[in-house]
Amino acid sequence: MANIAFNKRAVFDYELTDHFEAGLVLTGAEVKSVKNGHMSLKGSFVTMHSAELFLTNANIPPYPFAKISLSYDPTRSRKLLVHKSQIRSLIGKLHTKGLTLVPLRVYTKRRLIKLEFAVGRGKKAFDKRADIAKKESKRNIQRALKSQ
Repeated sequence: MANIAFNKRAVFDYELTDHFEAGLVLTGAEVKSVKNGHMSLKGSFVTMHSAELFLTNANIPPYPFAKISLSYDPTRSRKLLVHKSQIRSLIGKLHTKGLTLVPLRVYTKRRLIKLEFAVGRGKKAFDKRADIAKKESKRNIQRALKSQ
């Protein structure tokens, strides 16, 4: 599984619980562009419209060697392919206050392009500070052990 794009802010901004895998519906030129590593999940999110999931605001620039019309939108919503049973469980979770679907990474699985997303709850500022303090203390312990 080759990783193509990461959402670095997701772990910092959200407390993630359940992880899911979904296929992406892309055009041919978008597939070429994504497989070349030209994709950004920065500021993207997963939305639900009439019991279907969509990846919104993910940036896929046009493939330079393909003939793409002038009306191509690199941040258009792209449909996610998920089992109906998973969608039903996600509907119940999304009705809980404060939960959202956060895209984590895009990767290839054999010849397919997959998206990993998770159910997350937004962190408060004091939660983020606590996480930073834990990381720093862990780093200091590792340095102390390494220097001995």
